Amino acid sequence: MAKRFQRLEQIRRMDPVADASEIYRLCAAYEFPWDMTRSLELALYRTYAVPSIGRLLAETAELTERTQKRYDDTSLLLDAVVEHGFASEQGREAIRRINRMHRSYDISNDDMRYVLCTFVVMPKRWIDAYGWRRLSRHEVVASTVHYRTLGRHMGIKDIPESYEEFEAHLDAYEEAHFGWDERSRAVSDATLALMASWYPRALAPLLRTSTLALLDEPLLRAFRYEPPSALTRAFVRRAVRARGRAVRLMPPRRSPHFARQNWEIKNYPDGYRIADLGTWPVPGLRGCPVRHTGGPASESAR
Repeated sequence: MAKRFQRLEQIRRMDPVADASEIYRLCAAYEFPWDMTRSLELALYRTYAVPSIGRLLAETAELTERTQKRYDDTSLLLDAVVEHGFASEQGREAIRRINRMHRSYDISNDDMRYVLCTFVVMPKRWIDAYGWRRLSRHEVVASTVHYRTLGRHMGIKDIPESYEEFEAHLDAYEEAHFGWDERSRAVSDATLALMASWYPRALAPLLRTSTLALLDEPLLRAFRYEPPSALTRAFVRRAVRARGRAVRLMPPRRSPHFARQNWEIKNYPDGYRIADLGTWPVPGLRGCPVRHTGGPASESAR
C-alpha cells in the first residue's frame, strides 16, 4: 500500500509555488486523470448557468450544433499547457489560440474570472468527494498557482490570490448570477446529450438521470431540471465513491494519461495541430466561442 502513496510523497517534497505546474501535471496525469476530466467537464458545464455566458454560447451554436468538436478543442487546448508547460512551444501556441478566440469578443472580465474560478475549485470539490484520496494542501496550492498563471497569460484582471479566495468568489458569483435562461438550457441539454452519445443509445435516459444526480441544487434550479429522487442521488454518488475506493486498491499509474488520450475525444483520429484548434471569428458576431466557418486545414501532430 505504501507504493500507492509514493507519488504523493514526491509531491510533498516539491515546492508548491515554484513547482506548481509540475505538481499539477503529476496530479492530473498520474494521480487523478479520470477525476480531473470529470471535474473539469463539470466546471465548464456549470458556467452555462450564468445567463451572460450561456446566451453567448447559444448564439454561436458551437455547443448546440458542434458540441463534440467544441468539447474536444477545449480539452486539448487546456491540456496542452498541462502536458508541455507554459514555456513550451505547444503551451505558448495553445494560449495564443485561447486568447485569439477571446480577444475580439465582448466577454466581461467578471465572467472570465468566474470561469477561471471553476477550474480551481471544482476539481478539489470533486476529488475530495469521489477521488481515491483527498487532495493534499501542496496540490491545492499548486493548482491555484497554475491557474493564476494561466489567468495572467489570458489577461484576466483581479485574480484571487489563494484557493480560499477562489472558492469564496465562485460561490458569491454563482449566488448573484445563476439564473434561468432558455438559451442556456439549450446549451445544457446539448451537453448532456453529448455525454450520453459516448455510450450505447439505450443507456441515454439512465446516463442523463445519473448526471443530474451529481449536480447540486443551485445548478438544477438554474436550468429548471426536475431533481432526481433522493434515493437515485444517493445511489449514483455512492457508486462514484465506490469507484474511487476501488482505484485506491490499484497500483499507482506508471505512465501519464493526458486529455488527448481520452476516448471521449472523437474528432482527431489522425492527429491535430494546436494552431488549428478552436473557433474562428465571424464578422458581426459578438461572444465566444464563435461560429467556425473556416481556418487552417488540420494537419497531423501526433
